Amino acid sequence: MADRDQIVSYLDELLEVGAYQDMTPNGLQVPGAEAVERVITGVSPGLELIEAAAERGAQMVLTHHGLLGDFLPDHITPLLKRRLQALFDADLSLASYHLPLDAHAEVGNNALICAELGFERGEPFGSYKGTTLGFVARSRDGVPFGELRERCARAFGTDPFAWEYGPDVVHSAGVVSGAAASSLGEAVAAGLDAFITGEPAEHTMLEARESGIHFIAGSHYGTETFGVRRLGELLAERFGIAHEFVDLPNPV
Repeated sequence: MADRDQIVSYLDELLEVGAYQDMTPNGLQVPGAEAVERVITGVSPGLELIEAAAERGAQMVLTHHGLLGDFLPDHITPLLKRRLQALFDADLSLASYHLPLDAHAEVGNNALICAELGFERGEPFGSYKGTTLGFVARSRDGVPFGELRERCARAFGTDPFAWEYGPDVVHSAGVVSGAAASSLGEAVAAGLDAFITGEPAEHTMLEARESGIHFIAGSHYGTETFGVRRLGELLAERFGIAHEFVDLPNPV
């Protein structure tokens, strides 16, 4: 059993939450039970994840996306009410870490994607409000594009959306999880062979084709399972609590 506030303080410090201008609060968003024996991790705090956590007897839900943020309504909608009610009824805490969990050099989504794809993690890449969130993935020997696409399918759990406009063998790729299609131009300017993110955008097809670069979108969900799962593993190791990642795939 562990103290809820000690868990949150540990995560806040590990991820350096104060260093980011985010569109959602990072850290504890909904307080629940003070004593934690089991934590459930997932990408987004939908009702299905909250109910799964309650069914498993958890005291904390840890997610990448939060319930609150600039992109969400500024009032309690019926949908938000149902999610909050499920948290209150089960005395569940909800903690969420967004941009800090994309950017972290060890437990972040993008660092872990580089490793999962068999690349070396290179220099920081992908600027957002003055902060870099991703990394350049590098391979000295190179990876044939077909093989890279297969690696992405295995890593992200879905057949990736891809525009194949770059070289046959990929030695470098910009990696930014989630909705980061706007960073394609940064990859082009850096002379990279490929760009890997979660979601495509209409304009990126022409940009990729005319710039001679591969564009791979592994789904927003699929590219953001890595960090939150690793956080759950760290909590289990450090605090001696039970952890389970609940996979609720989203094709987007």
